[in-house]
Amino acid sequence: MSRFEATFTELAKAGRSALMPYVTAGDPSLEWTERLVDRLIDAGADMIELGVPYSDPLADGPTVQAAGQRALANGTSVQGVFDLVRRIRSNHDETPIAILVYYNCIFRWGEERFVQAAKEAGIDAFVVPDLPPEEAESLQGIMEAHGLELAYLLAPTSNEERIRLVTERARGFIYCVSLTGVTGARTELSKQLEPFIARVRAGLSAHEKSVPLAVGFGISTTEHVKQVSGLVEGVIVGSALIDTFHNAPDPTQGVERCAALVSAMRSALGETLQVDGGRAR
Repeated sequence: MSRFEATFTELAKAGRSALMPYVTAGDPSLEWTERLVDRLIDAGADMIELGVPYSDPLADGPTVQAAGQRALANGTSVQGVFDLVRRIRSNHDETPIAILVYYNCIFRWGEERFVQAAKEAGIDAFVVPDLPPEEAESLQGIMEAHGLELAYLLAPTSNEERIRLVTERARGFIYCVSLTGVTGARTELSKQLEPFIARVRAGLSAHEKSVPLAVGFGISTTEHVKQVSGLVEGVIVGSALIDTFHNAPDPTQGVERCAALVSAMRSALGETLQVDGGRAR
């Protein structure tokens, strides 16, 4: 059983959704990223998503783009991210860790070499926003051979054919984009979210599958967390944490303010997940 599967299963039994903070690796440095991730896990994060900085992101809004540019300016590399995960693993062996990585980074290493290095570092899953499922069979096959999971993305604009394909192939979890657009803090969640989640659930049911759903993009406040906690198995928070960190007077206070936000969001999750066969309904 993978770390993601084990954690989702455990939390489903407890009637709670997972909290998955997103952190851009290397912003403002790999050393500060390590400190931040350590504190977020201590504050209640169930899973971690690390962004591998890339020069030409497609899915990232201004906040995450700026974080990626800062990380690249500081010399952050793919190898540096792998080394970072190794250090995190020394203190947090059971915490699931996914990386959000653009396909060019994988392509330049070669799929087999990249996946092998990620496995050795202690990474559990990839989110590859610019790799459509129609072109992902090779990478998913290599990842599964190494015991890693490829988390596909679906959005409210995904048609039924795309939903059928993703729900058929999905293994670890499905990343559900909460809105039409890029990442970034929002004041309100989309009214499309609930019917969109229902469409994805229907796709899974058609394949007689039970795969956790995690919602990201625009989740910014404890109120947002409360709103989605009964709908899905995972809640992903990114831009709000990056803003919180960089609005602090110094990195030390930034880490503590982010930890306080994660702690509040973890409390907001409560025990609101409706369990039906190990998955939300």
